[in-house]
Amino acid sequence: MAGHIQDRWYKTEPGPDGKPRRIKSERHGSGMRYRARYIGPDGSEKSRSFPDKHKRLAESWLAQIAADLTRGQYVDPAAGKVTFQQFATQWLASQTTDASTIVAMELRFRLHAFPHIGSRSLSAFQPGHLRTWARALKDSGIASSYQRVIFANVSAVFGAAVDDGIIARNPCRAGSVRAPKVDARKMKPWTHERVLAVRSGLPAQYATAVDVGAGCGLRQGEIFGLAVDEVDFLEGVVHVVRQVKMVGPHLVFAPPKSGKLRDVPLPNSVSYALAAHITERPPTDVTLPWKTPDGPPVTVTLIFYSRERKALNRNYVNMYLWKPALVSAGVIPARMPGKRFKQSREHGMHALRHYYASVLLDAGENIKALAEYLGHSDPGFTLRTYTHLMPNSRDRARKAIDVAFTTNSRDSDETGKDAAPPDRMPRSIVQGSSRRTASPSS
Repeated sequence: MAGHIQDRWYKTEPGPDGKPRRIKSERHGSGMRYRARYIGPDGSEKSRSFPDKHKRLAESWLAQIAADLTRGQYVDPAAGKVTFQQFATQWLASQTTDASTIVAMELRFRLHAFPHIGSRSLSAFQPGHLRTWARALKDSGIASSYQRVIFANVSAVFGAAVDDGIIARNPCRAGSVRAPKVDARKMKPWTHERVLAVRSGLPAQYATAVDVGAGCGLRQGEIFGLAVDEVDFLEGVVHVVRQVKMVGPHLVFAPPKSGKLRDVPLPNSVSYALAAHITERPPTDVTLPWKTPDGPPVTVTLIFYSRERKALNRNYVNMYLWKPALVSAGVIPARMPGKRFKQSREHGMHALRHYYASVLLDAGENIKALAEYLGHSDPGFTLRTYTHLMPNSRDRARKAIDVAFTTNSRDSDETGKDAAPPDRMPRSIVQGSSRRTASPSS
């Protein structure tokens, strides 16, 4: 057994005969009687106190400590006293991901985690605490997809605490704790008429952004960060190398999402629209820091910019340009005086990417190419998102057979042989079908 157990109600002193004897200490009858003590891996003494008549419990605790030390699963009991908020704050400060992601996680913790579970010590968490918090998250009314992101961030903090040896297991991964489920709603792409209606509702200097989004599948930030020298009109290609991001209240230039640079086909229709836009509103030089608010300045000749000849701010565009255009197109109702616009997350500028994907899939483009054009790192994600838009296998089968029969009929006509009319099935198939449907007694 690691360490030993001290009985603080008794002490040993030499008796008159020189032999040790056990006598009551000055603490006899008050306070915790037993103190289990051991030396931790860092060389410092650790202890825990137990009340009278609980010596066996103290022995079991020491035995468990010894077993954990042997298996390499030891966790310092004192380390878990740090609160979730304290550890999460330290964890965020140590992250090396991009600044905008850290700012977003800090906001999620501050609004949706710290008020509920921030003051609890890490070692005091039980699965029930996470179930209660997950229920509160669900009742808050925020989107289920956003609930899932918040839950994943909290689970990542507990996972880091496990890695650091502060707690033994992640309570978010307990069998009775369920991560929020995303609503199984299928994305419904816009029609071409709706795209045109929203485009006409935007000010003229921003209308061409709809052409780029719907015709090339660029994200909102990538449209805002598109430079004139990245549009190759001769080769018919758009080089996607940058986006405008928000890090807190600050705008910065940054690589596209996941750092995935890509080339996207430039359709003639979008090419003509961009050429007209550039002629009417020449591109302007805009300088922003690179990746972080204190990053090195980078100057880019942007195609789309604000009235002040600055980079476009997504918050301003969404509230004062995009949503009024949705209202004019009849997508969402008009805002009542003193009220906010109706929630329209599915009708943001991202809807243009969905339209782009639906058009390409309907034209027979393969998933791998579509994923490359959209900038998805995993074609499987593209497939899961848009699989319901892919042509139905039965429809493809019908079309394939119709094409084959039409071709065969044409070949037969050219060689002078009898052929079935193009709008009728071959006689042999009709007769065969009749034989199959006849009753056994006929």
